Amino acid sequence: MAKQHQSLLKNKTFGHVVAVLFFVVIGYAFFISASNMNYIWKWNSIPKYFAHEKTVIIDAPFDGVVSVKENKITLEGSDGEQTIVIPDGYDIKVFDGASLFEYDVIASTTQWEPGPLLLGLWVTLKVSVISALLALFIGMFVAFMRMSSYQFLNDIAAVYITVIRGTPLLVQIFIFYFIIATIFELDRFVAGALSLGIFFGAYIAEVLRGAIQSIDKGQYEAAKSLGMNYGQTMAFIIMPQALKRALPTLVGEMIALVKDSSLVSVISITDLTKVGREIVANTFSPFETWLVIAGMYFGITAILSYIGHRIEKKMKQQGGM
Repeated sequence: MAKQHQSLLKNKTFGHVVAVLFFVVIGYAFFISASNMNYIWKWNSIPKYFAHEKTVIIDAPFDGVVSVKENKITLEGSDGEQTIVIPDGYDIKVFDGASLFEYDVIASTTQWEPGPLLLGLWVTLKVSVISALLALFIGMFVAFMRMSSYQFLNDIAAVYITVIRGTPLLVQIFIFYFIIATIFELDRFVAGALSLGIFFGAYIAEVLRGAIQSIDKGQYEAAKSLGMNYGQTMAFIIMPQALKRALPTLVGEMIALVKDSSLVSVISITDLTKVGREIVANTFSPFETWLVIAGMYFGITAILSYIGHRIEKKMKQQGGM
C-alpha cells in the first residue's frame, strides 16, 4: 500500500521553522517600533541593581595624632587615647604621626553587596514559598471538609470557597492589610503572605476535591475489605493517586501564585515589582527595568514548570497516571 504524503503544515520541522520566523518578525517589529520612539536605552545601568561594590570605611572617632603599628592604629588627642584594630582586607589610609580630625578616613575596603533586584527577588521567593505552603495546607484541609459527611463542615468550606473565589485578590490583600492586620497587629509581610495563601487555598481545595472524587469507589471498597480504616485508605491508596492526577493543575496554581505575588507590592512589601517601580522612579528607564523584572519572574515560573514536568514524567513511568 502506497505511503501517504504528510501535509506540509503538519510537518514538525516546517512548523518549528515557521514558529521561529514568526517570533523573529514580532521581535523585529518591536525593535523598529522602539527605535522610532526617540527613547534612550540605558542597559548599562541595570547590572548595578543586581550587585554593586560598596566602600566601607573606618573613621577617626575624635581629633588627634595617629601612631601606626602593623594593623593597629592608636589615636591620641585631647579626648584621650584609643587603639583601633584594622581587620584584614582593609587599606590603611594614614601614616605614622599624621594629624587627623574627627570622621577622617583611617582605613577602607570595598565589598560586593546584593542590589535591590536580588533583594526583591529574595522577598518574592520568600513570600511565594510561605504562601504556597499555607495554600497547600488550607487546600488539603478544606477539600476534606467539602467531602465530609458533617453538613456544617461542608457548608463552612463551601462558603469559604465561594467568597474567596468570588472576590479579587487585590481587594482581599487590602482587606487583610487595612482591617485584619490592623486588628491583630500583623506585619505587612505576614498580611501579604496570608492573603495569598488563603486565596490560592480555595482553588487548591477544589482541585484536590475533584482529584480525590475522581478515584473509583471500588478502591475504597477494596481497601475496606483488606481491613484498612478511612485514614489508612486515604493515606496509602487514594491520596497518592489523587495527587498524581492533580499535579499538573497544582503546578499551574503555584505558577499563578508566584506571578500574583507581585500584587503584595501595593501594601509596600519590597518585592520585585515594588523594586521595579522604585528603579523606574529613580532612573526613568521603564522599558529596561520592566523587561528585566519580567525576565526574572519568567525564570522562576520556568523552573517551577520544569520541575513539575519532571515529577509528572517520573510518575508516569511509575504508572498510575
